[in-house]
Amino acid sequence: MENNTERQIIFGRNAVIEALRSDKEIDTIFIQKDIKIESISALAKERGAVVKTVSAEKIASLAKTQKHGGVCAELCAAEYAQLSDILGVSEKRGKPPFIIIADEIADPHNLGAIIRTAEAAGADGVIIPKRRSAGLNSTVYKTSAGAAAWIKVARVSNLVDTIKTLKKNNIWVYGMEADGEPYDKVDFSGGAAIVVGSEGFGLSRLVRENCDVIVSLPMNGKVNSLNASVSAGILMYEIIKYRK
Repeated sequence: MENNTERQIIFGRNAVIEALRSDKEIDTIFIQKDIKIESISALAKERGAVVKTVSAEKIASLAKTQKHGGVCAELCAAEYAQLSDILGVSEKRGKPPFIIIADEIADPHNLGAIIRTAEAAGADGVIIPKRRSAGLNSTVYKTSAGAAAWIKVARVSNLVDTIKTLKKNNIWVYGMEADGEPYDKVDFSGGAAIVVGSEGFGLSRLVRENCDVIVSLPMNGKVNSLNASVSAGILMYEIIKYRK
């Protein structure tokens, strides 16, 4: 039916179906919880789009109308890359890979800030999971100050499998947690991937178990943690020292 251009929202069953059938990058499909739309659910699964079941009020809020048909879709503000695209960046640059992995960063402002810093620090790309993570929506794009258009962002189905692939490409994977080895005692030379955990829970268990090294930042004040994007930024610029 119509587009809500402010958040790049498409609503209405026919409009969402056509968007799924096209080559448009879909971030999330929202379906009203008391409605079953099998055709849209099947297409979304085929396209790999995230599907969320939400209230009628949420659908109306996104669509900004009551005539939404119980479904709407949020388009990506930028296109996703493939993991191979990110690995290809370091090859072209002639430098060891430098990759940021966001492990279930749900806050779009945090993800946008991470992407912005990653681009400024010269990282090859950012990897995010399809589930339980913010995607490349308009808020992320805006918070990144446009950096999402310049750095490659891949959205993968399984972070653990992706980490194993990075290891096969001689990339060391560094997870960030409070109980890790002090970051200034770690040698970050060579291919490196930083894994930043979610705001409330840190690294997921299997992701942590597959990291090569767990590193930490010193906490000398009364507060015992830093914002995820701030922590990531500190470590990114620490790694830069080893890449000159």
